[in-house]
Amino acid sequence: MPLRPPRRVFVLGGARSGKSSYAEKLLLREKTVDYVACGTAPGPEDPEWADRVALHRSRRPAAWRTIETLDLEPVLRATGPPALVDCLTTWLAGVMDECGVWAEAPGADERLAAAVDGLVTAWAASRRRVVAVSNEVGSGIVPATPSGRRFRDELGVLNARVATASERVWLVTAGIPQRLR
Repeated sequence: MPLRPPRRVFVLGGARSGKSSYAEKLLLREKTVDYVACGTAPGPEDPEWADRVALHRSRRPAAWRTIETLDLEPVLRATGPPALVDCLTTWLAGVMDECGVWAEAPGADERLAAAVDGLVTAWAASRRRVVAVSNEVGSGIVPATPSGRRFRDELGVLNARVATASERVWLVTAGIPQRLR
């Protein structure tokens, strides 16, 4: 009897490390995949972002369905084909904005904590095969601004929690994946 692939796989790496390409390779043998894009849709004001999104789209097989959302809990709780979540870094940035963290809105920290708790709970309970991508922040430079440090700290906590609830964790550096768990 062949071994079943791990249900929850977390792929970390720095910017332009090859983490997304590696995550996609983990699912290439699947007939269909729900590709969950957590970033903002590209617009004419940011052609570099549009080029990156186009590159990601061009690598995906035609049978992969793209879902653009920050609402990851229903995706993780749903049954269906395997899902690839790319990426938790852009998810967190969007959620911090939605929660009012940057504007220092009343209750923003509580809303953010609830959103992160909800994501981690849904990740741990997911019945479908899921692969998530995120930027590793532990070996990067210390951001020069308080908001940059806040984001780095929040992402580090999120990454640690998701990694703890994952069967496999990979770190991709210079295109080379290393299994951490």
